Amino acid sequence: MSIIVNPQRGPYRLYFYDGRRVTGSGDLDLSKTGKGCRPKEFRYREVGRSQLRHVPTKDLLRELRQEKVFLTGEDEAFRSMCSDLQIPVTLVNLCRTCLLTDRITPLNQKNSVKYGQEKICMHCAKTELRREAGYMGGMGMKSIGHLENMLEMYQDLDRVLGMLQPEASRPAQTLFDRLEPHAIMETQPITALPLPQKFIEASGVTTLMPVQQLCVDAGLLKGKDQLVVAATASGKTFIGEMAGVKNHSEGRGGMLFLVPLVALANQKYHRFTERYGEFLNVSLLTGVSRIRLPETRVNARRSMKSDIIVGTYEGVDHHLRMGKRLSKVGTVVIDEVQMLEDADRGHRLDGLIARLRHVAPHAQFLFLSATIGSPALLAKKLKSDLIRYDARPVGLERHLIFTERKEKIPLIKKMVLEEFKKTSSKGFRGQTIVFTNSRARCHTVSDAIGKKAMPYHAGLSAKERRDVEMKFEKGEISAVVTTAALAAGVDFPASQVIFDALAMGISWLKVQEFCQMMGRAGRPDFHDLGKVVILAEPGGVYSRESGGGTEEEVAIRLLKGEMEEVSPIYDIEGSSEEYVANAVVCGGDRVRLTEICGTMVGEMEDVWPLLNQEGYIHERNGKIVLSPLGQVMAEHFIGIERLTRILKMVRKTAEPLVIVAELDCVEDADA
Repeated sequence: MSIIVNPQRGPYRLYFYDGRRVTGSGDLDLSKTGKGCRPKEFRYREVGRSQLRHVPTKDLLRELRQEKVFLTGEDEAFRSMCSDLQIPVTLVNLCRTCLLTDRITPLNQKNSVKYGQEKICMHCAKTELRREAGYMGGMGMKSIGHLENMLEMYQDLDRVLGMLQPEASRPAQTLFDRLEPHAIMETQPITALPLPQKFIEASGVTTLMPVQQLCVDAGLLKGKDQLVVAATASGKTFIGEMAGVKNHSEGRGGMLFLVPLVALANQKYHRFTERYGEFLNVSLLTGVSRIRLPETRVNARRSMKSDIIVGTYEGVDHHLRMGKRLSKVGTVVIDEVQMLEDADRGHRLDGLIARLRHVAPHAQFLFLSATIGSPALLAKKLKSDLIRYDARPVGLERHLIFTERKEKIPLIKKMVLEEFKKTSSKGFRGQTIVFTNSRARCHTVSDAIGKKAMPYHAGLSAKERRDVEMKFEKGEISAVVTTAALAAGVDFPASQVIFDALAMGISWLKVQEFCQMMGRAGRPDFHDLGKVVILAEPGGVYSRESGGGTEEEVAIRLLKGEMEEVSPIYDIEGSSEEYVANAVVCGGDRVRLTEICGTMVGEMEDVWPLLNQEGYIHERNGKIVLSPLGQVMAEHFIGIERLTRILKMVRKTAEPLVIVAELDCVEDADA
C-alpha cells in the first residue's frame, strides 16, 4: 500500500493506493504545536461511499510509518512533521486533475502536458480540450482529432486552446506549420544569355531567379516545351518573356501569352507595353464586351498581327472557333495551366491547347503553374519537360484559428491593422488580401476594416478594379477583400493572406485552389516573411449541397491535402462543345479532327453519333461539315445539352431576356 499526499489549499488530501487503484481517501488538518506540526484531525472515506468517518490521528501516524509515503509537491509543514516523526517521504510527479477523481497517473516526459503553471496527463488534457471545443458547438471528429494531434506534438494545452480562443491567441499558439525559404542558389546574370540587347535593357532584370535558371539550363532558349511548376512570385512570367522575345527576334513568330481572367490579361498587357512597347507591338485580346461603357473599354491595341498578343483563353479560342487564322506563332505561354482542373472551364482550356498545337505545330509551348497535382504525369500528357521548383523565395507561416462566424470580422480587422503597422527590410508596409465567398461579404468585411481597405470583385467596373490595384501597389491601402473566384487574378503583392471563408460561392475550395490563393502571401522583392491565416468556423457550412464536412474539417484537409492528378473525364456537354470547335479548326479533315481530339489531356466521350443524328455535324464528300447550329455551338461555347434547352425555350418565347433568365435558373438547379 502507498499513501499519496497532495498539498492543497485547506486540508491535505491523502490517497490510499494499492498499486492498481485508489481504495480510499481522506482530508488531513495539521496544527502547530510546541513540538512542531502535528496531525489535528483526519477524515476518511472509502471509494464508492460518500460518508466520511473520523479516524484517530494515532492510527493515521501508524499507517504513515508502515506504508510508503509520496508527496505530490513540496510542502514545508508536511515534510517537517514527517522528519520529526522519522517517516520517509518521496517526492512524486502525478497528474493533479486525475487525483481529483481518485485516479493515480504518474507524469513522465511523454505523457505530461503543460497547462497554466502546472502539468497534467495527456488524458486529462484531451478531456479539457474536448470540453472547450464543445463550447463552440458543431466541431467534427476530424477537427477534434487534429487538435489532439497538435496536443501530442506540442504537449502544451494553452497553445492548442489558443486556436479556439482567438481573442487571447498569440501567433505561436495558432501556428500550424512554417514553410522555410530556399537556400540561395547561384544564377547567371541576364547579360550572359543569348537574348536581344533591347530586351535585356528593357526587362529591368539583372540576375535570373532560381526557377528561371533551371528553365534556361533545361533548354528554354533552345525551343524546348516546358511545364514550369513553381511558387507564386518565383519569376514564371519572365520565363515566357525570355522565350517569346528570343523566338520572335530569330524569326520564328510572335508570342501568345494566355491567362484565365480579363483583369490578369489587362495587367500583363500594361506590363509588357511599358517594358517592350518601344520596339515590340503588344496587343490585347479578351473578347468583345457586351456592354459598351467607357469604363469597360481598355485603350489597347487589338491587332492579331502583333509581336506579343496577351489574351484570355476564351478570347483567343473564340478567334479559332470562328475559323480565323493566326499570324505566325513562335511561342505559346499558357499561364495558370492548373485551370485544366476547373469543372466549368477545364475542357475549354484543354481543347484550346490542342487546337493551338494544330495551328502552330512548330511553336514552343510553355505551361506555367504555381500548384498542380502529379506534375510529372501532366508534363508527359502535354509532351513537355517538367521544371519543378518547390522551394519558396520567401518563408511562409500558416496559422489556423477556430472561431465563430461573428468573431471573424473583428479578428480580421485587428490582424489587418497590425500587419499594416509593420515595414519589411525592403521598405514595404505589410498589406493583406482577405478571401471570402461572396461579393456582398467583400463589402461587409471591407467596411468593417475601415477606409484603408477596399473590396475587389468581378462586380466592379474595370476602372474601379484598376483604382484598387493602383492604390494597393502604391501601399496606400492596408487590404483588399476579394472573392475566391479572383484568386488566379491580379497579382497583389501582399505579405498576409486571410481566409474569411474556405468556399468559392457555395462550394468548398479544392486543394489546388487553396494553394494558389495561399501562395499570394510573401513576395521576394517586398517582404521578409509571408503569413497565411485561416479562420475556420466549427460546424460551419455554406450550403446543404456543399458536402465534404464542415469548415474546420475542410481547413485541416486543405492544409494537409495532396493535389490529385490532372486527368479529367468530360461529359456529353463538354465533349460535344470541344468536338465541334475542333471540327472548325481541322478544316474538314476527319483524320486531323481525330488527331486534335486525341491530343487533349482529358478523356472525351464519343459524341459523333449523337451530333450526327441531331444534324449538327455530318460528312460530305469526305469532308466534315458543321450545320448552322453546329457552327453556333462552336462559336458561342455551347454543348449539345445547352443548345437543346435553348431551342426548346425559343419555341416557347421570342423574348431573349426570358430565355436567358430561364436558362440560368435551370443551370443553377442542375449545379
